[in-house]
Amino acid sequence: MVSFTFNGKVLTGRQGEPIAAALLAGGIRILRRHEESGSPRGLYCAIGHCMECRLDVEGKGPVRSCLTPLEAGMRISEGRRLPNEITGRKRP
Repeated sequence: MVSFTFNGKVLTGRQGEPIAAALLAGGIRILRRHEESGSPRGLYCAIGHCMECRLDVEGKGPVRSCLTPLEAGMRISEGRRLPNEITGRKRP
């Protein structure tokens, strides 16, 4: 098991498992907020197509958490201001 943080909360997960899986196992269901409406978003397709699980990983930038392997010491935050891949808009 390795330690990592999500929005400042220390969690543990298995090295190499998808970040989204580690967050779900740690009781985190809301991964980010929609750029325009602010509605909660979580894991949806789990195969990298929908982009709903994108988060910001310190030193790596925006990632799709369903595809990105967990590493020890990762500092992850809600993708609150990440641009929408389709519209390019950021949440205020």
